[in-house]
Amino acid sequence: MLRHGLFFAATSAALLLAACEPRAAEAPGPCDGLTAQPLRDVCILAADDMEGRMVGSEGGARARAYILSRFEEIGLSPAQGGFEQAFDVTRPVDPTDRDGPRHSLTGVNLIGVIEGEDPSLSMVITAHYDHLGIMPDGQIMNGADDNASGVGGLLAAAEYFLASPPRHTVVIAALDAEEGGLDGARYFVANRPEGIGEIAFNLNFDMLGHNEDGRLIAAGSYHTPELLPLIEAAAAASSITLEPGYDRPSDNRGDDWTMMSDHAAFHLAGIPFLYLGVEDHPYYHTPGDTFDIIMPGFYLGAVDTAIDVARRADAMLAEINAARLARAEAAE
Repeated sequence: MLRHGLFFAATSAALLLAACEPRAAEAPGPCDGLTAQPLRDVCILAADDMEGRMVGSEGGARARAYILSRFEEIGLSPAQGGFEQAFDVTRPVDPTDRDGPRHSLTGVNLIGVIEGEDPSLSMVITAHYDHLGIMPDGQIMNGADDNASGVGGLLAAAEYFLASPPRHTVVIAALDAEEGGLDGARYFVANRPEGIGEIAFNLNFDMLGHNEDGRLIAAGSYHTPELLPLIEAAAAASSITLEPGYDRPSDNRGDDWTMMSDHAAFHLAGIPFLYLGVEDHPYYHTPGDTFDIIMPGFYLGAVDTAIDVARRADAMLAEINAARLARAEAAE
């Protein structure tokens, strides 16, 4: 006991001396100087310590913890059942070998709800937070544009609607396991949370941060023509170029984005969608998709435009839903 007493006394003295000594200031982190919150969100989610945010990975869990902290900071309410919606998924053990052995993982969607004046209808805004992880050669696939940029836009949309309450319920869904199968979106659509009303529309953000021509594409109005005036009005008010397109059947798979991201799960369920994203660039699905390729002026303009599209969609959600129901009835 004396030995322990001496140890704790010595330790306490050492801690006291250390506390009195001047400390060197910590070096600022690479994201600390960013004042625009969407840019800061992208920077943090695309950092090396997120390890490429692969579904089921430690880096993916760190990204999820950060997004949850932002949900709480913003003031989002959880969906019934909580913020987290877990599901099972399988992926190749070697991410470069799609046909090789697979293993089971757990994906987790993050769902917040902003109740509207009319809670009978809802708009679901989505962005996937997962990416490709770490390659066998050790290279990190940071996924800054794909899709930390979409998550930054998603969080900004949540902040907007909490400050300007929506007419209809807005569901904020950060989805997991988009890469390799759209599993998170498929699970969400098949297991919709209670209490969000009827889903009338999906607005999906996937790659908002890099386009040399300043162009953001809105895909989806080919399937729901009633959305074209919305796109045109948002384009007229935008600081960037917003164009409809990439949603018509084509022999060239890359020219039709209908099934290319999480909105596909909503489309297959008969729910109208708009997908906001940029055209593929040289950094797409490469280790070069790091924060320094995000174009700040374009990105912040794209986020503002995405929020404007969401605002306009909320205002005409009953019209969008009526068109959806009429189209479904005509198809019977």
